[in-house]
Amino acid sequence: MPPQRRSDDAASVKMPLTANSETASEINLIASFLAHEQIKDLSTHESVDCIAICASAVLYQTEQLFKVLESQPHLTKTVVLCGGIGHSTPLIYEAVAKSAKYNSLAKEVIGLPEARVLEKILEQYFDVSAITRGGCKVLIEDKSTNCGANASQSRKVLEAAGVPAPNTCIIIQDPTMALRTIASFEKVYDDLETPPKFISYPIFVPKVQTSGTEFQYLVEGVSDEDLWDTDRFFDLIMGEIPRLRDDEAGYGPNGKGFITHVDITQEVEDAWQRLENFLGNRR
Repeated sequence: MPPQRRSDDAASVKMPLTANSETASEINLIASFLAHEQIKDLSTHESVDCIAICASAVLYQTEQLFKVLESQPHLTKTVVLCGGIGHSTPLIYEAVAKSAKYNSLAKEVIGLPEARVLEKILEQYFDVSAITRGGCKVLIEDKSTNCGANASQSRKVLEAAGVPAPNTCIIIQDPTMALRTIASFEKVYDDLETPPKFISYPIFVPKVQTSGTEFQYLVEGVSDEDLWDTDRFFDLIMGEIPRLRDDEAGYGPNGKGFITHVDITQEVEDAWQRLENFLGNRR
């Protein structure tokens, strides 16, 4: 049974989050569940029909994908860069502006759909020809405004390009919403007798550790400056669990019907409830 919701008045009050090892473990449990990591290293993975990357303010994911494809374009036949203009788009512009590597694009990307921002990074900082000359096709999906639309619009873009439904497709998404995005793609293709196999590759799984009375990130290869503000990170992970629940308020078949059914373990539900006492319901 899902944990009982608190009243709106109670949920609107965010109590200070005490940094201790137990709380850090519960945050990391939920973060790992949401990241749904199914691939450890893309460079050693067998080739797939398609890779779809959903734009995120964490540009590290984009960079890592493009680096791998430069050296191993045979990993996939098609890459789809996903993302239109939505409520999080300004965060991507901000990430480009503060990036030591990509800030020369800051003025160019303002007003662009998220996928076009990724395209700019690809074209100006990576060897596109090294990726495409081996037969890898780069497609742009720039109409979506949420992860459900990432899925439905990606299908439209693939079909419009004459690309058949993939047998296997790797999805790269912000780790805080990777599991929901996989479920969104599964929903969009559930009309097929043999739907694609969607595989989550968040590139990294966010973790925190205690530092005095505060939390700090513990993510190898990624600096704290390239990640979310910790308050936003907590907002994101706390808001995901209610969305994933298959009840009348959630996004599953028994609710809004945006995603396929997702099994949430009792361990994750219990951790969410304990954290909710500090953070409030972040939907």
